[in-house]
Amino acid sequence: MRAAPLRASLRTIGCRLNQAETALLADRLKKDGYQLVEPGHPTDLLVLNTCSVTESAEKDCRYLVRRTLQHSPHAFVAVTGCYAQTGADALRRVPGIDLIVGTQYKMNLPDYLPPPAALRKQPAPQLLHTRKIDRDDFVLPGAGDYQALNRANLKIQDGCQFMCSFCIIPFARGRERSRRWGDALREAEDLTARGHRELVLTGVNIGQYTYDGRSLLDLIKELERIEGVDRIRISSIEPTTIPDALLDYMATSPKLCRYLHVPLQSGDDGILQAMNRRYTVKEYVAFVEKAVCRVPDLGLGTDLMVGFPGEGEQEFANTLSVASDLPFSYFHVFSFSKRPGTAAARMTNPVRSATVAARRRTLSELSRAKRLAFYQRQIGRAVKVLFEATDDRGLWTGLTGNYVRLGVMAPTDLTNSIREVVVTGAMDGLAVGHLAGC
Repeated sequence: MRAAPLRASLRTIGCRLNQAETALLADRLKKDGYQLVEPGHPTDLLVLNTCSVTESAEKDCRYLVRRTLQHSPHAFVAVTGCYAQTGADALRRVPGIDLIVGTQYKMNLPDYLPPPAALRKQPAPQLLHTRKIDRDDFVLPGAGDYQALNRANLKIQDGCQFMCSFCIIPFARGRERSRRWGDALREAEDLTARGHRELVLTGVNIGQYTYDGRSLLDLIKELERIEGVDRIRISSIEPTTIPDALLDYMATSPKLCRYLHVPLQSGDDGILQAMNRRYTVKEYVAFVEKAVCRVPDLGLGTDLMVGFPGEGEQEFANTLSVASDLPFSYFHVFSFSKRPGTAAARMTNPVRSATVAARRRTLSELSRAKRLAFYQRQIGRAVKVLFEATDDRGLWTGLTGNYVRLGVMAPTDLTNSIREVVVTGAMDGLAVGHLAGC
């Protein structure tokens, strides 16, 4: 009798870039004969792609290892990602981990697994790790069949050398490397052939993309020519890397989503300087005003950090004022997390945890109000929605180009279809409407 295939479960902690890489690893494991199972189900192999941006993300990693071994005590546990690069020594002390794979070797992780017949718990974890990270080939087997049907993350860049004082990513992912032109296009073609209608361009600092003199905008224009690409969305991008030409193109392109997620971090110049950010508040405000002027109906998100060392009441008030005044449609709020080896880890004048929590709540509530107001401004408009699935209310939901989540009632399956919807209302986290012509 033929033996049942081994089961593999993959978990991602962190950013879209991690999600894109996990999808590729999953595709490779599937090709190698593993049966992919949902997280939380019994498994023979756990691949955990980790994050080290915050201490909380590292705790999540350790928790997921323990939780998996509770229902699958014999599962082989392989940990990779940023925490595997920056915290390998700590991971070696976590019971139950069998393989630790640093950033340089991440995308070859399946090659380092024991043969299926020998896949079993190890007396001590094997470590594949080097401090030097210079891998610039993103040529990987498969294109991520594991990704959700509608939208697919396309990794075009890795690494960063902006060296923000709070950020550990340059140590976790190395210096900037851009994906080879032809490789990015080939993967995009593969993704669209599998039915993905929207490509989300991901990387650590994607505005720095350059290959043989060609820029991010050049890549976007080339991707738009691929048959089956209906939408292209830019993920988080630094404000100082967005040229006017990109804004102008976004305003007229039928495929490039009118959406930007542009980290601010703080609305206080002193904190921005301590963070080693590359702009002042005035410069950031000027950029936003230019962007919303040039790109009609722009969906604009940002990141805000609270509790950075030295953030007093006035500094936070400045951030709150800027966040209130600018036309954001939402923002992600993060608490400062001391990362070993970063410049901010050596700073004095920490902010009390209770104060950090209160400031985070204040900004999170403001973000909710901003999102609702943005959704309400869509009422009466006809917008195009890429539908994904039904929610627990029976509504078909999906996203507009400018990042409004919208739901409709429909008698037919709308999965992976782009339909025009007339927006009729908005609530917390969801706009509602009806299919045009219905």
